[in-house]
Amino acid sequence: MIVIIQTLLATIIGSLLVGIGVNGFLVPHHLIDGGILGIALILHYFYEFQTGITMVALSLPICIFSAMHQRGYFFTNIQGLLASSFFIDLLAPLRNQFLISQFASALIGGAIIGTGVGLMLRYNTSTGGTDLLAKIISRVTPINLALAIIILDGLIILAGFAVLEVDNFLYSCMAICTVGLVTALIEGN
Repeated sequence: MIVIIQTLLATIIGSLLVGIGVNGFLVPHHLIDGGILGIALILHYFYEFQTGITMVALSLPICIFSAMHQRGYFFTNIQGLLASSFFIDLLAPLRNQFLISQFASALIGGAIIGTGVGLMLRYNTSTGGTDLLAKIISRVTPINLALAIIILDGLIILAGFAVLEVDNFLYSCMAICTVGLVTALIEGN
């Protein structure tokens, strides 16, 4: 019972941190994170799609894949996906609250998101997208979790290079490196 409560608290707190990091620091400067969230942010910037709902739609195939390979993760990750998507959309009003430089936004936003994701992964839950895929990769290969996140997120950032301005691209790279390193520190593997 204690483990269930800890996982639920990690899911709520981690999702809240992800929502704050995305809305307070990445979105105001049109920065992207990697993974599914990065794709959802690109779609938000160009088509004004709601980021959280888009994240759910894009993450469901990965959640189904994870259910086939790591059955125990499926339900906690669906909860993490829904909670983080909810907080991302709920906290959209934060987008104009922290008016700081792109550099500071990339570092602070990356650290806040990394803390949220790391906390969730520590309790075997996640935002459902590529964080979950990175966790599976780090468990079945010798690749460190931070490196797996940076590689997967880097692929999304490279895809975003075609649609981002150069400075947004570089600060987005800084943000995903920060997310990956902080995630690994918090997660503990």
